Amino acid sequence: MNIKMILVSTTAALAAISNAQAADAIVAAEPEAVEYVRVCDAYGSGYFYIPGTETCLKISGYIRFQVSAGPNASATTGNGTTVANDSDWDAYTRGQVQFTAKSDTEYGPLTGVIVLQTNADNAKSQVSVLDSAYIDIAGFRAGLFYSWWDDGLSGDTDDIGSKVTLHNSIRYQYEAENVYAGISVDELEDSPFYNGEQPNNVGLAVGIGGKAGVFSYQVTAGYDTDNEAGAVRAMGTVAIGPGTLGLAAVWASDPGAYYSTSEWAIAAEYAIKATDKLKITPGVQYYGGYRVVNAATDAAFSDNDAWKVGVTVDYQIADNLYAKAAVNYLDGDNIDDVTTGFFRLQRAF
Repeated sequence: MNIKMILVSTTAALAAISNAQAADAIVAAEPEAVEYVRVCDAYGSGYFYIPGTETCLKISGYIRFQVSAGPNASATTGNGTTVANDSDWDAYTRGQVQFTAKSDTEYGPLTGVIVLQTNADNAKSQVSVLDSAYIDIAGFRAGLFYSWWDDGLSGDTDDIGSKVTLHNSIRYQYEAENVYAGISVDELEDSPFYNGEQPNNVGLAVGIGGKAGVFSYQVTAGYDTDNEAGAVRAMGTVAIGPGTLGLAAVWASDPGAYYSTSEWAIAAEYAIKATDKLKITPGVQYYGGYRVVNAATDAAFSDNDAWKVGVTVDYQIADNLYAKAAVNYLDGDNIDDVTTGFFRLQRAF
């Protein structure tokens, strides 16, 4: 009798539990809404909205492999600096990523740019640099960015720019449809110094440029306050025949941060578009007052002249894959003639 009562009680208890569980409805959790990346076409191709914001972001960059040849070939490590090599050739690899963020404000588009770059001369010798980082709004730009003196002709023969063109700067640039004009204040801490001057140099630069039909032009000037040296440069290009003719001239009062290679120089090139994928650019440059003695510290130009001739070949292998090769020959008064060149493969994205 006791066993029977126990079995009946157990059965009743289990039935009660089952009924109670059956009474409770099974509620499935609602899936969270997924916010897919939205394309932002307000600022051109490649931009997308950062999820949860109205800021548009674009990620771009390139991978470069280059072999350079010449006496004491050197590898570029970023920011215009090089590592000397006692060999007649050297190879290096570069990886660069650029983040560009844009959003609308009451003052117009607000732009922020960060460029990260790593250069590898070999597995153990690598340098990572902040190649650019700046804020841009309503024509004002502040941060670390390249000056107008970084521009040049399209080939790789001309030498008409500053030795160091990346500065902490603040500038204002007015832009219209086919013209721009601007002024910048540059901190020149890593530029050349002469006459015993020390870092914390300040420079003032102006730039004017534009297009008119098949003709484009640019005039750039700069004054290095510590070295008390001014420089001015003019460049122009015009489409002629199967290519584009480029001419440039530069003059400096004394060696300074904006130009120090020679007292004056003229350069010319003709970029021939042989096919849709192949461009051949022969170029030539002549230097007056070429600096050959104590170039790092000598505060005066020499009485020596020099000339340079070369050719650059650009070829598009496939979409976003490019090859470039250049050979240059330099000769002049009181210097040994030298032949240099490089071959480059670059994948852009």
